[in-house]
Amino acid sequence: VQLQASGGGLVQAGGSLRLSCAASGIIYSINVMGWYRQAPGKQREYVGTITSYGGTDYADSVEGRFTISTNNAKNTVYLQMNSLKPEDTAVYYCNVMELFRDRRPSDYWGQGTQVTVSS
Repeated sequence: VQLQASGGGLVQAGGSLRLSCAASGIIYSINVMGWYRQAPGKQREYVGTITSYGGTDYADSVEGRFTISTNNAKNTVYLQMNSLKPEDTAVYYCNVMELFRDRRPSDYWGQGTQVTVSS
């Protein structure tokens, strides 16, 4: 599985961006797709995830502002970011984790896309 993220850019505070992450290859049906971010000088942090059953979870810092979704084929994951703040500035990475009953999970990462929010 390879992941290709896109949609980053420069936006003013209060604005919106939509990130996309397209997966090539076959993803096991039971999986978790999500987004993480890394700001300069900081560790990578969790943003949110969506399970193959449709359940979502978000970090407190983005709850109510960001929305994660997938397409019908469930091979693309989106991150709709509204009411952006300067502290949302980071490189955003998409992730897919396949969950198997009889072996360890498989973990894939996209290349990252830069989001810069100006004040």
